[in-house]
Amino acid sequence: MKKYIDTSFFDLFKVGPGPSSSHTIGPIKAANDFIAKASMLSSEVLSKAVKLEAWLYGSFASTGKGHGTDRAVAVGLLGEKPETCNVELLEKLLQDEADIYKPAISGATKLSFKKEDIHFVADMHEFPYQNTLIIKLLSNSGILFEKTYYSIGGGFIVCEGEKREEREMPPYRYKNMESLRRIVEKYEVHLKDVLMDNEKSISDISEEEVYSKLDFILKNMESAVERGIATEGVLPGPIGLQRKAKEFYERSSNLENIPDRFLGLLDSFTMAASEENAAGHMVVTAPTSGSAGVLPGIIYFLKNYQKVSVDKIRAGLMVAAAVGFIVRHNASISGAEVGCQGEIGVASAMAAAMLAYVNDCNFDRIECAAEIALEHHLGMTCDPVGGYVQIPCIERNAFGSITAYNAYLVASVGDPKMQKVSFDEVVEAMLETGRQMPCAFKETAKGGLAVCSICG
Repeated sequence: MKKYIDTSFFDLFKVGPGPSSSHTIGPIKAANDFIAKASMLSSEVLSKAVKLEAWLYGSFASTGKGHGTDRAVAVGLLGEKPETCNVELLEKLLQDEADIYKPAISGATKLSFKKEDIHFVADMHEFPYQNTLIIKLLSNSGILFEKTYYSIGGGFIVCEGEKREEREMPPYRYKNMESLRRIVEKYEVHLKDVLMDNEKSISDISEEEVYSKLDFILKNMESAVERGIATEGVLPGPIGLQRKAKEFYERSSNLENIPDRFLGLLDSFTMAASEENAAGHMVVTAPTSGSAGVLPGIIYFLKNYQKVSVDKIRAGLMVAAAVGFIVRHNASISGAEVGCQGEIGVASAMAAAMLAYVNDCNFDRIECAAEIALEHHLGMTCDPVGGYVQIPCIERNAFGSITAYNAYLVASVGDPKMQKVSFDEVVEAMLETGRQMPCAFKETAKGGLAVCSICG
């Protein structure tokens, strides 16, 4: 593991189709990578190619059908990118066994694949990550080319045997919350400026470009909320779960009691984005698709009801990203690796830090807010009913946003110096908890609500 964090805001916040960053966005990116590499093969090799096969292992095999992983692989092989994916095409793929698809590999004129060429391998495996995908390019006589990919959470992928491209060392090098604190104190620099300077160095873009790309992320977050509170109907899949956000928003708007109205609206905004994710529509990983309702719900409330300025929201999003960076660097944001504490728990911590920042809290209180939010999600399992990101995921997002707000309140009213546990210690505890958590409770749909619910 690198000694310092060099993750970009735009690695963490990715626009793409739901319902799962690891099961949808990750496989699309892996398939994109495969067709790019395969397209570089010699014309002699490509002229022999007749079929593509994909093999899904681990959590991909357990919950891949409910998450639409096979369709994600297919749409990626057709050349669709996550941030511009045609969700209508995605929804229609692999419906008919007879349909034949031509992958976006130039020079392979005989090449095609069908639904039967994407395999779910339910057996135990020895791969280093739960979400494993192998894609093979075949001739009539055997394998011409193959790659193994690991989807490690939040839409991040690793290609086996390949080292990640080295990035420029950022000007401010930190690995956890404590080292980030020391930088802020030593150089007497604002937290926002530390994060901005690092981003400009990592992405090699100007400050104006960073803000433009942040605005794109915020626009997509807001759009997910607005679509969700305007849409009714039943979500995809056999559960038959009815959308709730629209009705919840309308009823909450009419509540006379101000605290009740606040909580109801925040719940509705968060569920709205989460329902859009469950529907397979475009969302933003924050830090994952499964937790893509928490930050958008908070941000929508801050902008439209508390009238927080765009500049402050942008900076708050940067602070939220730093929390996500630290957790990903030192533990995991993957439900398949550490359970839902790494998804909703981290999203709640990110949102709590953002709330503290936009309300002018100092570094101590920002850390305290993030620590409290994550601490009270420790041990949370990932047990999606039927393998769909619906129950308990949608309501869990709503509770994550409420916990974030309460964590900010506790941090802002209390004395951070009385807090005995640091954020870094909670991250360590989360990783240890995830390591000891049985596999049945880590996105496999083989434990908890997934087997105890009558919907399962």
